[in-house]
Amino acid sequence: FSHLQKKRRAATARRQHLKSAMLQLAVTEIEKEAAAKEVEKQNYLAEHCPPLSLPGSMQELQELCKKLHAKIDSVDEERYDTEVKLQKTNKELEDLSQKLFDLRGKFKRPPLRRVRMSADAMLRALLGSKHKVCMDLRANLKQVKKEDTEKEKDLRDVGDWRKNIEEKSGMEGRKKMFEAGE
Repeated sequence: FSHLQKKRRAATARRQHLKSAMLQLAVTEIEKEAAAKEVEKQNYLAEHCPPLSLPGSMQELQELCKKLHAKIDSVDEERYDTEVKLQKTNKELEDLSQKLFDLRGKFKRPPLRRVRMSADAMLRALLGSKHKVCMDLRANLKQVKKEDTEKEKDLRDVGDWRKNIEEKSGMEGRKKMFEAGE
């Protein structure tokens, strides 16, 4: 029995060691990646943004401003174009993933269990602590008094085919119906 415990401890220790080694490796990789991104950023800025030298005269300064405005406009157009391209590719990706989902077949719904839940419990589950209204569904029902008027009685008696069904059943009932002229 103690032999198995020693094996388990060794396996656990090995697993912990591997886990810490993997985490250390991941940390170094992340640091390398961040340094590479920083170098790439510096190279891009050096290539696309030359150092700014401010001229002395007013005329040259105005020319520089015009050039900068033109550059800003071209960058804005470029940014807009790339945004539109990104939106198009995202839409295509969405469509393709939907097609893939459709091609895979029908989505099987998991078997759901019926749960008896009152309206209050349902609202409490949906809204959480915001739920303050008590919903007693039967409390707001209108009380109705049964009043039979003569007209309603006549309509019901004429329209009710079940009326006197016992009297009309069998041979005696048929004889009565024949004699009554029904």
